Amino acid sequence: MTGGWRLIVGLGTVPGVLQFGILLALPETPRWLIQAGYDSEAKTVLGNVYHESVECGKIVKEVFRNIQQEITEEEEELGSSKFTGNTMQWLQGIVEQGLSLVRIGANRRALTIAMMLQGLQQLCGFNSLMYFSATIFSMLSFSSPTLTSLSVATTNFIFTLLAFVLIDRVGRRYILLYSIPVMALSLIACSFAFSALGELPNTHPEFQVRSETDTPVNNDSLLPIAILLSLTIYTASYAIGLGNVAWQQSELFPLRVRSVGSGLATATNWGSNFIIGLTFLPMLQWLSPTWTFILYAAVCAIGWAGIWAIYPEMSGLNLEEVKSLLEHGWGVKESLARRR
Repeated sequence: MTGGWRLIVGLGTVPGVLQFGILLALPETPRWLIQAGYDSEAKTVLGNVYHESVECGKIVKEVFRNIQQEITEEEEELGSSKFTGNTMQWLQGIVEQGLSLVRIGANRRALTIAMMLQGLQQLCGFNSLMYFSATIFSMLSFSSPTLTSLSVATTNFIFTLLAFVLIDRVGRRYILLYSIPVMALSLIACSFAFSALGELPNTHPEFQVRSETDTPVNNDSLLPIAILLSLTIYTASYAIGLGNVAWQQSELFPLRVRSVGSGLATATNWGSNFIIGLTFLPMLQWLSPTWTFILYAAVCAIGWAGIWAIYPEMSGLNLEEVKSLLEHGWGVKESLARRR
């Protein structure tokens, strides 16, 4: 459509407006309320969280006491940090939080895990598929590349919803260890299909895709369908695991450094996303699609090894228990024992 890009950009305001409306009804977290001195409001929020439990009052008191204890310990350890004061005091508090992320072992390990997951979430190549799937399917001579790419986006949406159901039942660690190998195998299958497919047509005048063979593509071949199926399975396994678990990063950090730690981890995500968006098309051109997808599979394999080595199982633990889990090590064995 003429000027259709304006419509697309304008539609981007709709989810922003909806989210703003939802945020108006969203309460502050009980941990922030207690730290800021609003104890009664914190108890009200905790009561809303645990109202379905038979022992609601007992649980609220226990969680409230644990949060108070955590805040007291952190203030004794790092010094009191209030929400009042001038700009210099606020900046000094931010610097202190950043330093404590590095100096204190539990915080450092939490930051390492969060940044590892966020970096892996992007460097595995998923967003290159989201950004350039229409380009890929155009290269494969699909009659409607944009419509075909929507099938990938729909798969991502559906399996993200499924992840919400499974994540606490299966466990964060296990759902990653089960789903990432499927991602890697799907990428390898995709690379083999590209290798067998032969020379791909140019989709842009300045964009020449290198082929592993000189055999022209056969429009009647089932290989484009195999690539579509492989990418769909890859998307489903990503959405059910890595696309979801990495965003549970806040539960890794103690209250005092939670905002700074989550900010650094999210910056890792967008920095890695920048690398993927910048390099995908040149990699297709210089390395060929076959080696591009093999490289992403290798990243998945390395990430799986890192998760197996240092990522503890945190499903079923409250935020105070996670802190103690990382206090003297990565806590993998202890977390698995608790899970059993």
